[in-house]
Amino acid sequence: MKKIAVVILNWNGAKLLEQFLPSVIRYSNEATIYVIDNASTDTSIALLKTRFPSVKIIQNDENFGFAKGYNSGLQLVKEEYYALINSDVEVTQNWLVPILTTFDNEPTTGILQPKILDYKRKDYFEYAGAAGGFIDQFGYPFCRGRIFQTLEKDNGKYDDSIEIFWASGACFFIRKEIYRKLDGFDNDFFAHQEEIYLCWRAFNSGYKCKYTSKSLVYHVGAATLNESNPKKTFLNFRNSLLMLAKNLPENKLVSIILMRLILDGLAGVQFILKGKFSHCTAILKAHFAFYSLINKTLKKRKAPHHSNYYHTKSIVYNYFVKKKIIFEK
Repeated sequence: MKKIAVVILNWNGAKLLEQFLPSVIRYSNEATIYVIDNASTDTSIALLKTRFPSVKIIQNDENFGFAKGYNSGLQLVKEEYYALINSDVEVTQNWLVPILTTFDNEPTTGILQPKILDYKRKDYFEYAGAAGGFIDQFGYPFCRGRIFQTLEKDNGKYDDSIEIFWASGACFFIRKEIYRKLDGFDNDFFAHQEEIYLCWRAFNSGYKCKYTSKSLVYHVGAATLNESNPKKTFLNFRNSLLMLAKNLPENKLVSIILMRLILDGLAGVQFILKGKFSHCTAILKAHFAFYSLINKTLKKRKAPHHSNYYHTKSIVYNYFVKKKIIFEK
């Protein structure tokens, strides 16, 4: 059996599979390739069977979303390392070699992320992960190479291998043993930020999350839910609060969440000023959904909870007030 499994989660993505699976098959000789299908109603399964017979198919009973979709399907994947990639990712030659080398030689490294560039502008970093993710004190995520809407050009600045806080779900490498030990993604999240939550759990459990520029992929991004979709706003705001409730240290739990709720309110005002009323409504819905899940979520808290989780106190203040629009160490 091969050491690594490349696992693509699919829902009605026949066109994306047709476009991007060839690069995955061409450059992944080291891996067994799987597609976990979330009960697609398009031609995905027929396409896989006729055009890509070497790909193993795992069929879920319904559209479980990202979190439960992977949790369900990965129960049937036996390889030692998982490479979870979106269906809109183009991989490059030898992309798996640095990953296998790192996992084989660094037993405390549990999660890895490659360099993620924009498929549409190949000399720029891509929004969902760029050169490795971090969060601020209030749980707002940002990346080396991407802070809010500012995307940096790839000029070699991040050609390194460093420890990061979170790895992008667009191309997420994790040891099977750790994935199972940490109970995988949280099913309540459905989609968005579940990879940050899992990386935080791994961090609390003493595992390292790293970025390596030696592995390179290109990501289209927003292929499932576009940024202009209020549902994306809802999921991002709700899931970020759930993540904080599960992972914050006890002495910061109430104060950080209260401050985060206030900051979310300010974000809602910004949406109103821009005429994006449906996004403001989505934030309100996210807060009420969070309140409805708070008791269930607090019961899921697992010690330890470390206080040195964040890279900077407030990325919102740094970016919007101090105008620091690119990543600083």
